[in-house]
Amino acid sequence: MKLKNSIITLLVVLFLGGCAQPSKNLYYWGDYQNTVYRYYQSDKVAPEQQIASLQEVVEKSKATNLPVPPGLHAHLGMLYSNTGHSELAITEFGLEKSLFPESAVFMDSLINKSKGSKK
Repeated sequence: MKLKNSIITLLVVLFLGGCAQPSKNLYYWGDYQNTVYRYYQSDKVAPEQQIASLQEVVEKSKATNLPVPPGLHAHLGMLYSNTGHSELAITEFGLEKSLFPESAVFMDSLINKSKGSKK
């Protein structure tokens, strides 16, 4: 009787363990979170280094066929804007808007602001 209960318990555990699906990431995060953290520690990392780090995340996301997370292109656009590259900023804000339509109102305001700073 004890052996039978042990075998049934083992089979149940194996069956339930076999049903578990590994979670799949929706986005390729790369070093994005650390880059944003370093941004708020602004005296430690130059904006150009942060831009390079985010560009690397974008390239690796393409290689893994996973999209970048929400906010990455907006953050990259902000970095471009802060370094005087308003055309690149507008491009990144447009990408954020197209990938995440819920950000459209905010991205439109950033695009308009960037266009105004070019004059």
